[in-house]
Amino acid sequence: MTLGILLIFGLGTQEIIFIALIILLLFGGSKIPELMKGIGKGVKSFKDGMAGIEDELKSDVKKDETTSKPEEKK
Repeated sequence: MTLGILLIFGLGTQEIIFIALIILLLFGGSKIPELMKGIGKGVKSFKDGMAGIEDELKSDVKKDETTSKPEEKK
């Protein structure tokens, strides 16, 4: 999936390898696992936040549906 997104932006295999080498040089081999762990925690936190917002919106919609009065027939 990620590779597909990168290919959409015009990044080929050589560009991806070049970027990976630059990251390796900048952060070093020992810092990359820590960097990926931090990114993973950030993504998980974002997903949890989005799920919380969805749940809150769904509960508000259900609350509105149950509290609204049905129209009276004449």
